[in-house]
Amino acid sequence: MSRQASDSLRHKLDTQWVTIDINGNPMQCYMATPKQPGSWPAVIVLMEIFGVNGHIQEVVERLAGEGYVAIAPNYYHRTTPNVDLSYTDRDVVIGRRHKEASTREGLLVDLRAVIQFLQERKDVAIKDRMGCVGFCFGGHVAYIAAGMKEIVGTASFYAGGVATSAPGGGQPTVRHSKEIQGEILCFFGEEDPLIPHQDTVVVEQALKEAGVRHEVIRYSNTGHGFFCDQRADYDPSAADDAWRRVKALFAKTLQLQKAGY
Repeated sequence: MSRQASDSLRHKLDTQWVTIDINGNPMQCYMATPKQPGSWPAVIVLMEIFGVNGHIQEVVERLAGEGYVAIAPNYYHRTTPNVDLSYTDRDVVIGRRHKEASTREGLLVDLRAVIQFLQERKDVAIKDRMGCVGFCFGGHVAYIAAGMKEIVGTASFYAGGVATSAPGGGQPTVRHSKEIQGEILCFFGEEDPLIPHQDTVVVEQALKEAGVRHEVIRYSNTGHGFFCDQRADYDPSAADDAWRRVKALFAKTLQLQKAGY
């Protein structure tokens, strides 16, 4: 999505930074809602290792433009009050340092707090049915979030390590697949150097064995980070197809009623 298009969309939205208290520690979140009066389904946007940067903010705004209350929490708040990194090698090192300090337990605490925050808002229409979408490490976090009872639709983009590891250690996240009660889409690039093809097979098999409604989508000749137009691996065709699928998922699972968007 171009910056010009994003600026045009922003006129239709209310955007703000909000703070959610996590056991006395502030967690900053970027939020966007349709400016048109009403109540809307909610979607949680889960950031890459680079923080709630411009790309993640644009995803939040795109979802709000589709008629959702969308929010992106900074789940690195335990190690930094806010982080907004670019895609340089230097910033990759910084982002990974914060990622390595994250734990499954802490992420679940943060996700529960975000869900509660949304449930208390008058402009959130459905209190017990929410969606989430995550990218890179956020795709891994989205797979974790999918196991929460309120999350009924999940889109996980190029989630590394799901088949082999978990934040903070312990059994791999894929072992929790049976906890997923809703529907999940998993997007991968076949040329992603960070996620071997066999890992995607392990994820797909685990979802099948757990009886989870799912689809694993693999894009040929596509690398890591293909959805982000600020990254070298950006693939417009794959990004457009994935966004179409994400919109269809949320429209189905969150019973979206269009309101002029």
